[in-house]
Amino acid sequence: MTNATTAGSKANEGGGKFRNTMLYVRQHWQLYVLFIMPAFLMTIIFRYIPMGGVLIAFEEYNPFRGILGSQWVGLAHFQRFLSSPDFMRYLTNTLKLSVFGLLWGFPAPILLAFLLNRVLSTKLKQKIQLILYMPNFISVIVLCGIVRILLSPTGLINMALGTNWNFMTMPAAFRTIYIASGIWQGAGWGSIIYTAALSNASTDLKEAAVIDGANIIQQIKAVEWPAIKDTVLIQFIMSVGNIMSVGFEKAYALQTDLNLASSEIISTYVYKVGLLDGNYGFSTAVGLFNTVINVILLISMNEIVKRMNDGKGMY
Repeated sequence: MTNATTAGSKANEGGGKFRNTMLYVRQHWQLYVLFIMPAFLMTIIFRYIPMGGVLIAFEEYNPFRGILGSQWVGLAHFQRFLSSPDFMRYLTNTLKLSVFGLLWGFPAPILLAFLLNRVLSTKLKQKIQLILYMPNFISVIVLCGIVRILLSPTGLINMALGTNWNFMTMPAAFRTIYIASGIWQGAGWGSIIYTAALSNASTDLKEAAVIDGANIIQQIKAVEWPAIKDTVLIQFIMSVGNIMSVGFEKAYALQTDLNLASSEIISTYVYKVGLLDGNYGFSTAVGLFNTVINVILLISMNEIVKRMNDGKGMY
């Protein structure tokens, strides 16, 4: 009886707080509008209004005539891209970079978070985290410059191996270079969200597991993994949704005339056709094709995860 009374009083208290909050909002709605309106307007202006530019993908766009004055060509640009002899090469290169990057790069921050969670000394943990986070603040162009210097015929790697290979001219080496440098730069920073999620893991359960004789793998499986499982799934869904969005800057900066067979991806092709050749309509169509594939993958992966995870997904 006492427990029921206590629960009822807590519910009433919570309802009273909510009503008081809503009453305050209604009384001071001008203040909320003042703070929300700038963000709302910026979202509309810079996120939604530019979506009208998608029409360029269906036009023979002429900058002087504008979007409304350019000739309408329908799906001609899409048909041209899909029937291009290089279409499969661009698509395959993009998918290989993305999929292999996901397979190798996605688990790295999770493993780092588990390892950092094992460090008991707070000062030592902070120093390790500082070292791991630093590469994230290096510019992509600077990173590519470092990679080119290290892998040049007279670079540190060749000096260590006693060879004079130019790795940047090898199509077979491009994906390894791209993915490995990406893991080095982003794994530490990506582990932040998992480290934060691991702080919610029950210390009592962990101590009980240690007392019961559980090894490190068993402790992770029984105590730590459930604490970050939902976070991992959401991050995985979002990563799959961006699987076609390979970083243009890095791919273009590491590109050479001799490794184009594996380094030419959809985003670099869009840049060359759109900005260098001035074919804005065709490049917009290719970019739109890329975006549609990403949306389809995002929705599909979310549904798959929901079926495998008791209805829990990103939305």
